[in-house]
Amino acid sequence: MGRTDLERKAPMSFRFFPTLIMIFLCFAVVSAQNSSDGETRPLTGFDRQSVDRQRTLEKQFDSFLKREELRDWMKRLSARPHHLGSAYGKENAEFIASLFRSWGFATEIERFDVLFPTPTTRVLELTLPQKFTAKLEEPALQEDASSGQKDEQLPVYNAYSINGDVTGQLVYVNYGIPQDYEELERRGIDVKGKIVIARYGGSWRGIKPKVAAEHGAIGCLIYSDPRNDGYYQGDVYPKGAWRNEDGAQRGSVVDMPLYPGDPLTPGIGATPNARRLQINEAPTLTKIPVLPISYSDALPLLRAISGPVAPEAWRGALPLTYHIGPGPATVHLKVEFDFKIVPAFDVIARLTGNERPGEWVIRGNHHGAWVNCAEDPVSGQVAMLEEARAVGQLVKTGWRPKRTIIYCAWDGEEPGLLGSTEWAEAHAEDLIRNAVVYINSDGNERGFFNAGGSHTLERFINEVARDVVDPEKEIPVSERQRARRILDGSPEDRREARERADLRIAALGSGSDYTPFLQHLGIPTLNLGYGGEGESDGIYHSIYDSFDHYTRFVDPTFDYGVALAKTAGRAVLRFADADYLPLNFSNFADTVSRYINEVMKLASDERETILEKNRRISDKTFEAAADPTKPFVAPKPEPAAPFLNFAPLQNALARLQESTQRYDAALRDAASAARLQSRQVQLSLDDALSKIEHAMTSENGLPRRPWFKHEIYAPGFYTGYGVKTLPAIREALEQHNWPEAAGQIEVVAHTLDNTAIQMDRAAAILKGSQ
Repeated sequence: MGRTDLERKAPMSFRFFPTLIMIFLCFAVVSAQNSSDGETRPLTGFDRQSVDRQRTLEKQFDSFLKREELRDWMKRLSARPHHLGSAYGKENAEFIASLFRSWGFATEIERFDVLFPTPTTRVLELTLPQKFTAKLEEPALQEDASSGQKDEQLPVYNAYSINGDVTGQLVYVNYGIPQDYEELERRGIDVKGKIVIARYGGSWRGIKPKVAAEHGAIGCLIYSDPRNDGYYQGDVYPKGAWRNEDGAQRGSVVDMPLYPGDPLTPGIGATPNARRLQINEAPTLTKIPVLPISYSDALPLLRAISGPVAPEAWRGALPLTYHIGPGPATVHLKVEFDFKIVPAFDVIARLTGNERPGEWVIRGNHHGAWVNCAEDPVSGQVAMLEEARAVGQLVKTGWRPKRTIIYCAWDGEEPGLLGSTEWAEAHAEDLIRNAVVYINSDGNERGFFNAGGSHTLERFINEVARDVVDPEKEIPVSERQRARRILDGSPEDRREARERADLRIAALGSGSDYTPFLQHLGIPTLNLGYGGEGESDGIYHSIYDSFDHYTRFVDPTFDYGVALAKTAGRAVLRFADADYLPLNFSNFADTVSRYINEVMKLASDERETILEKNRRISDKTFEAAADPTKPFVAPKPEPAAPFLNFAPLQNALARLQESTQRYDAALRDAASAARLQSRQVQLSLDDALSKIEHAMTSENGLPRRPWFKHEIYAPGFYTGYGVKTLPAIREALEQHNWPEAAGQIEVVAHTLDNTAIQMDRAAAILKGSQ
């Protein structure tokens, strides 16, 4: 998957040149400070005596990293298609396991049996007003050595679409998200009984058929518009990096906002004896047939649509006038699948800690793919392998981690986070008891360092980023990201980038293997990677995501693969060897405060919006302003929104802030520092700290999707990848479900109280009162 946080490089105007000079003068000073006092800068989780020893270890780790290894492994792992259930996917798992064993890790391949449909029939025909049959094929290119491996390639399709044979008029729905259907409703256009065509973008792909079915559509087509990732962005492959006319995006459309993983075994590991749902009982399969297509196949279909001209924001870059429909374009869509149970092979490699073996530092990246997929996921996988090889080299020098390190190469991420979710569900009790952090990566590119995750780790990952140098700019990767926010951010972003010591990290929604660890089990989590300057969007999930493309356009020197190994490697080593778990709560409390202010403002804004809309309806403002020559349907009035009582949430926040201050004060206290020299105190503190993220979960989970248990972060029900913070409250407000919003305010307040209680327990251990 790997498309949650990547951003494209934007051209920079010369008007920013004086600003750049000032910024880099500032960074020169910062870099000089880093070089002079970097050895003595404190590290969260380490006492002063341990800091120098840790940084010496990290320098030794860096010296072992070789970019040549990344190139060789990428060529090997991406040599053939290696999707879930494929022969080469199994070979890759065995090859990865052999590497870990050669580096001294106790390694096993853990198998899960999961549902994975592959297509047997794909037909798309335009039947009216003229005839056209879609090719539904990506041609081999002479310039791309692996693109011709047709016998092993999965065709272009959307996994977990249901079977279907439907014919209907076509309606263009832009991105096919809820706001687009609101626009259709205002225009009096109904998709009931129709087939919709949506362009990729605006949300995760699985949302498009979900919303279409909710509005009565009988089928869904998803195409890649050149405005988003084709010739509008630059030269197309193989001349340039971007999607050519026949390139198409495979992908899963399983309803992951309900639950990820195997559709037939929700909440339990997909072991051979697991109790399984029948396929027709699985709620995460689509309700209508779905098929992705290229823009060469979409062009004749869109040309055949008439009706109203699409709003400007809906128009792509194809050479046509975009119309909405319905019709006269009529299409026949037929898809059939072989719904098989296939094996997923997770590689699990352990390096047992010599002091705290029951505390697990877990690091993961997926190895399974859609086709050859050098960028997504192999670029992240080879960086993780090189990181693990260097850890193995450290062991050969006599070093051993305090805590157990577990490296995981996941299978089946692309169809729906299958390998990671099944492993997490199968080992849930052990993970809740033993896991102290999960660190994820995915596809990796040239560019800026991006981090998302638990805000209890925001200070920690900022400290890591200050100690990693950008391979091209030769400044700390944190400062390069700071420069980007100053240049491209909002006024608030710019102010914070200049004034706040720690850069804010992103909250995590979904889209990669961190989801079961953070949002189901409540384990502190990070998602790390580089990107924004490599050009990979145009080959995403296509046969052209290849070694040839990656080494021309994405990270030709593999310098940013090494940078990822340095960054994630430091995170692993620091968590493995910290005197106590390196969590920080001041940034977390600050972030939660922002989220609470946001939902309070959202409630106020929604209430005012409803009042204004109802007034316009009463005054017949919509009718008076409507163009009489165009179809128009006035909106319906809504019941007035109540004033909600946010006091429980505000009181819980105040208690959380007080607990944060008590913990910080205890940590600064000289007597606490003396007590922390005791291994028993460190172990007790670790036990308390390791339970804090889990305290942010609720046993019942989120409304209508109990698999998601984290009350602070979740993927949106109608965004898929995109995060919703304080999701139970926020989504109730967005859906105008006021009773549910009121109830969830109480639930989240109780969750924050539980979190504060755990913080107080940690502070008491530091003060010696427990």
